[in-house]
Amino acid sequence: MEKETKIGVFDSGIGGITVLKEIIRILPNENYIYFSDSLYNPYGDKSPQKIIHRCEEITQFLIKENCKAIVIACNTASATAVQYLRKKYKNMLFIAIEPAYKMVYDYAYEKPTLVMATKGTIRSEKFNLLFQKYNNHKTYLHACIGLADIIEKGDKEKIQKYLKKEIGIFKGKVNNVVLGCTHYPLIETQIREVLGKDITFFNGAARLAIHLKDELEARDLLENKEGKVEFLDSQNLPEKEKRFWELLKIEEGKKYEIIK
Repeated sequence: MEKETKIGVFDSGIGGITVLKEIIRILPNENYIYFSDSLYNPYGDKSPQKIIHRCEEITQFLIKENCKAIVIACNTASATAVQYLRKKYKNMLFIAIEPAYKMVYDYAYEKPTLVMATKGTIRSEKFNLLFQKYNNHKTYLHACIGLADIIEKGDKEKIQKYLKKEIGIFKGKVNNVVLGCTHYPLIETQIREVLGKDITFFNGAARLAIHLKDELEARDLLENKEGKVEFLDSQNLPEKEKRFWELLKIEEGKKYEIIK
């Protein structure tokens, strides 16, 4: 029996679920395997060499799982490792998330903007090239050190205290917020509480999903059947798996539907 193909999605934790949900919205007939790398979380404070090495290990695992495409749902990993992976694994389709700064340029260029991202993303060559190309000269870059890890643990009180301390100074100064880490869309409500109700959020998940669909279609790799979602965590943490299914809003092992 021929082994079913899958789309691999990986992140340093469960933050990449914000990407997976957008993909499922437009590709509901695919099989997915989501790899949460909590053993090495967070990526943002690690050296480029360590990030590339870990991303290659995950890539090799996902290739063995018969993945036809691999989605890097972590901005730090994407900025650091995707060029290396594409060069080494030429036959694999890699789709990589990136901070949605170009969307600000396209839709709200004149408005003051805050980019929230990990230190690794903000320091990366890939992001800096993007920033220099689309800089509206009204942008604050803020490295939210440790925030992804707090979100990963789901501690609402710590999240609130962190946001007030780290980004409270931008209240009244910005209209746009670029969510440069896939964990951050999980706390949009809390960010809005700190910065104000008129904030417009930008993240790259929806565009990534459309790009993935276009690339699979061009290669005649789209499926037309009921799909499944698998979850793996590098530490086998039950609490991570429980939170993953809660956020995805489907039952483990069940056929999924388009998420409304």
